Amino acid sequence: MAGDAFLDVIGAQAPPPGPRPHPRVGPPPSTGDRRTGVRAGALGLASAPLAAMLAALGLVALTGLSRRSGVPQALEPYAYGYFLDRYPLFAFALIYAGARIIAVCAAQGPAGPVRRVVFGVAGLAMLTLAGLYPTFGGLVLRGGFATGGMAFLTGQPLWLAYGLGAAVAGVMVAAIVGASGWLGNGVFRPRLHRLAWGGLSLLLLWFGAGVIGLGRDLGTGPWPARAFTGPEAGIAAGLLLAAALPHAALNAWRARANRF
Repeated sequence: MAGDAFLDVIGAQAPPPGPRPHPRVGPPPSTGDRRTGVRAGALGLASAPLAAMLAALGLVALTGLSRRSGVPQALEPYAYGYFLDRYPLFAFALIYAGARIIAVCAAQGPAGPVRRVVFGVAGLAMLTLAGLYPTFGGLVLRGGFATGGMAFLTGQPLWLAYGLGAAVAGVMVAAIVGASGWLGNGVFRPRLHRLAWGGLSLLLLWFGAGVIGLGRDLGTGPWPARAFTGPEAGIAAGLLLAAALPHAALNAWRARANRF
């Protein structure tokens, strides 16, 4: 009887046959948490181009980089010239556009890694050629300057001629950035809301091109002939923010809506 009672106790304490369930450490992440994380990452990528552009300006201002710093002979065609002296802030606009291509190709989307890398690198190469070949300004500034100059010579008001030139420059940059992002990480299905986002983005880049072109007239100084002073760097930062912030805000809003 005692032995039977002992066996009954041991049998009652023995675990049931079969695999033991693993203890749950915590509740699984909810769909809302995952969406919040995705949107936070998307917002970070949307603001990265603006941060990269301002960081480049800050680095140039803090280090005192200018022509007086000494320019290697291979870089002299990009350190001198009319377009660099007249539109110096375009150098930082190229950084914004390049960082935007990288951000779009790195964001969450339907593309695989090969497609992202191939079209991202191709977009950066096209942007470099359009902005820096054969010298600083490339086809972007030359096309805008020629369009505005011809419009003014044919009797158009100065403001209209300037706006037309800024439109040509803005459209060129928008076409490269937009095509790189669409081919590198876009959805190959036309939708009305995607066309609307693209059209609004184009208008904002047109506005940004117009603001950047006013840098010399609004007090950014003679950089790169000499280094930025503190006030000149502040004015340059304000103009770059005014030019790029609307476009960056649109991208952040689009990321928040999760409409890639």
